[in-house]
Amino acid sequence: MKIICIGRNYAEHAKEMNSAVPTEPIFFMKPDVALLKEGDFYYPNFTNDLHFECEIVVKIDKVGKNIEEKFASKYYSEITLGIDFTARDLQSQCKEKGLPWEKAKAFDNSAPISSKWIKIADLDFENTEFTFSQNGEVRQIGKTSDMIFSIDQLIAYISKFVTLKTGDLIYTGTPSGVGPVAISDVLTASLNGEEMFEFKVK
Repeated sequence: MKIICIGRNYAEHAKEMNSAVPTEPIFFMKPDVALLKEGDFYYPNFTNDLHFECEIVVKIDKVGKNIEEKFASKYYSEITLGIDFTARDLQSQCKEKGLPWEKAKAFDNSAPISSKWIKIADLDFENTEFTFSQNGEVRQIGKTSDMIFSIDQLIAYISKFVTLKTGDLIYTGTPSGVGPVAISDVLTASLNGEEMFEFKVK
């Protein structure tokens, strides 16, 4: 199982990060040890500026390579929500030196994920909305209609370079509103009004 994360898939998030809006998908990977399915998240001791990025996550149902966009919908059937945690200080340091920044994104438990999955068939997916809250205050609102690249487009693009396998996860990018977390924070997210997860930061 691999975790594939999409960068800058919402125009407003690209702007808040002072980055150009991409003309093709940007992706990077996290290892399987990044996944946190249940329990609390422990603030790592190697960063002082940890940021949340809430995202829709799609699970791949079968093996595929060079998948055409028109057939991409046959490769997934469920979505959920997750967090792409980023050690922003480490990321900035690596960027300044022109170095890869996996250590800012791919550390243990950096990809919390809901244990609930929602079938695409049960959604009006083109009008699906999720909200992310920190200590009861809404920080992010994401709409599938605001994604620069749809899930089908992402699958078609990624599969040109990397074979997708059953159980692979694609974190599809975060909307604007990302920000820092602190110890004792309670992080929650809802999809179309249904609560999907609650993680405590310790």
